[in-house]
Amino acid sequence: MAYTAPQLMAMSQQQLDDLFTGSPAGDIPNGQANGTAIIAPGTAFSPEIAQLINVFCWQGKTFDAAHGTLTNRILAFGLNAIVAQVYKTESWFDGKDCIVLDYSKTSLLAEHIRDEIREIGPGMYLGVVYWDKTRTINFALQFPSS
Repeated sequence: MAYTAPQLMAMSQQQLDDLFTGSPAGDIPNGQANGTAIIAPGTAFSPEIAQLINVFCWQGKTFDAAHGTLTNRILAFGLNAIVAQVYKTESWFDGKDCIVLDYSKTSLLAEHIRDEIREIGPGMYLGVVYWDKTRTINFALQFPSS
């Protein structure tokens, strides 16, 4: 099934957790993805919060699979900043294989952040954000269709 960001925001936290657990890690992506923060999933507030975040803070990520890195596109003008290392390893969420976006050695600003993503459909990844080892929010990454 192909998922869209609005469909993911309409899901409950349990549905998002089940989807993440039931999905394969997939390949480490390459190129630019549009990002959607999923805060207060399954509520009427989630789309509005996501839109505010997209406009003022975070638009997505740009992956360089060959070098195992990414940069985040932030601020209203899409500045590429906040670098992460990208690799596959066990998920803190369920111990299964996932793609980790690790900021601990690359960013003073985000050194406590670890993202985990899994491919939930063609060009669509569902992510989990951790602050230290505490799970915080989910997010979606949508790559353009080939």
